[in-house]
Amino acid sequence: MCGIIACRAIEPAPGYLIAGLKRLEYRGYDSAGIAVTAADGTTAVFRTTSRVDSLTGLVDGWAGPLLAGTGIGHTRWATHGGVSEQNAHPHQDCEGRVSVVHNGILDNADRLRAELVHAGHRFSSEVDSEVICHLVEDRLLVSDDLLHAVSGAVAQLTGSWALVVLDARTGRMVAAAHRSPLLAARSTAGVFLASDISAIGDWVEEFHILADGDVIEVTNDLVWTHAGTPVAVPTAIPRPPRPTFSLTLEADDHMAAEILEQPEAATRLLEEVGGRIATGALWNDLGLPRFDRMRVVACGTSLNAGEVIGSALSRLGGLAHSSVVASEAAGSVVELGTLTVMMSQSGETADVLRALDESPEGFPVLALVNNVHSTLGRKVDAVLSCSAGPEIGVAATKTFVCQILVGTGLVISSLVASGRMDTAQARRLVNDLYLVPEQLAEAAAAARALLPPLVDEVRGAKGFLFLGRGAGVAYAAEGALKLKEITYRWAEAYPAGELKHGPLALVEQGTPVVVVDDGDPRLAGNIAEVRARGGRIITIGRAGSSIEVPLSLAAPCGPLAAVVPLQMLALGLAVELGFDADKPRNLAKSVTVD
Repeated sequence: MCGIIACRAIEPAPGYLIAGLKRLEYRGYDSAGIAVTAADGTTAVFRTTSRVDSLTGLVDGWAGPLLAGTGIGHTRWATHGGVSEQNAHPHQDCEGRVSVVHNGILDNADRLRAELVHAGHRFSSEVDSEVICHLVEDRLLVSDDLLHAVSGAVAQLTGSWALVVLDARTGRMVAAAHRSPLLAARSTAGVFLASDISAIGDWVEEFHILADGDVIEVTNDLVWTHAGTPVAVPTAIPRPPRPTFSLTLEADDHMAAEILEQPEAATRLLEEVGGRIATGALWNDLGLPRFDRMRVVACGTSLNAGEVIGSALSRLGGLAHSSVVASEAAGSVVELGTLTVMMSQSGETADVLRALDESPEGFPVLALVNNVHSTLGRKVDAVLSCSAGPEIGVAATKTFVCQILVGTGLVISSLVASGRMDTAQARRLVNDLYLVPEQLAEAAAAARALLPPLVDEVRGAKGFLFLGRGAGVAYAAEGALKLKEITYRWAEAYPAGELKHGPLALVEQGTPVVVVDDGDPRLAGNIAEVRARGGRIITIGRAGSSIEVPLSLAAPCGPLAAVVPLQMLALGLAVELGFDADKPRNLAKSVTVD
């Protein structure tokens, strides 16, 4: 949540900062701002509660001194303080010398603010981040060295932070990180900092990651310190290849584009890992021990994907699995022989990282992420990428599909490697996986043709039920989550057999009930129960459904193609209601705070 970019560049900074913030806007879009050094030794600050694009107009209207190549930028998801220009970053100290952008939450901000106010400091916002400006301001009175001042200031903080501090008087820039992602990179264009490589990938070929406790100065190079001691610059990591998908980061309607990219994303992933599944190599290459049960720890869409993966393990290998909400993982019992799979699209999800820190020692942990160089990917015993490529829409779509495909492939590979499945069966299952891209494409075509009148029919509904059985339950849950995220309508998902244990009371004349129909014969009775009470049934799945999608009853990951109409139903309803599906209210893509 929240995105940071900073640069010390040859060309004027606003161009880099605004372009980078556009690519970070998925991390938070309540407000945005930049601070840029000017030719007269001051700092020009531009802030807005509109979209990042509006910063361009503010900069174009600047009538002050020439803007230089050093600056910082931020796009905000509000935690402390409401959405207002006053609360937008960057924040400044009392004299306007120090400007700060910050991602994270400061647990001791209230105490520090009270102490600083008592000492005479003037605060202009409600946000916790502003205390950093005044702490640095005080430190500069003792030693006029920004690196020492920032090191001393962060030593007073508790919580999480990725921050960049800009000193207008000297033009110096210092950054620090603790439990929040930040990376640095150098190129012929300049030196850059960002929360995510996507923000600066056009200008650099490799990057360095700040570890917890690092404080660095950005000159024409990088001066790296840790806990007050100079250290070597960490090994550079090559920038990931630019996506080959049709989506560009400048495109509109990201969620729509990403839904339609799912066949292409699935094809690319299967080309990458498919040949190593039935041989056991996908599992063996991870170097993890044999396991007898799986524990999935995740949040939101990743948790739904994890349930599909765990169900595949139980169905195909007869092994137990459990799914744990990451925010509730503390104190959960881990049995001997358990493999913990921690799933996070970004690899920076705060609840997942906290669950990892609080996990008992001695049990292997595998991360399934979309960024193997993320904090989660660096802290576990082994890491596996879902290789979905950049996903800008806040509501996850193609990452869900790719997580399921690579996770199911991992399950099959582990069963082969442990002697629990023969290679002939594994090859048949892998062949089923190779059918998924075409199935996804057919499902999208069917949904485009059949959904518009259904969307028009249910646009006035205030609540929805989603039902499934067996492997369809997790997909029903994902459909309900997508609808809630981008239409702001109540949507609840249940196993269909639970209808008579409570949810059926919600059904009245016209209530939309969406059923993931994978052919389970018991669903017919559940559908009849809903119709008898006036519910509007929408079935997605086997022949005869409202929206037919290609299904293989033997498919290792269940009715995966059904997720495409579920995603498109949510998107179509959001558009019909006039909502921006790419930027749903109160949500951000990467949840990096508790």
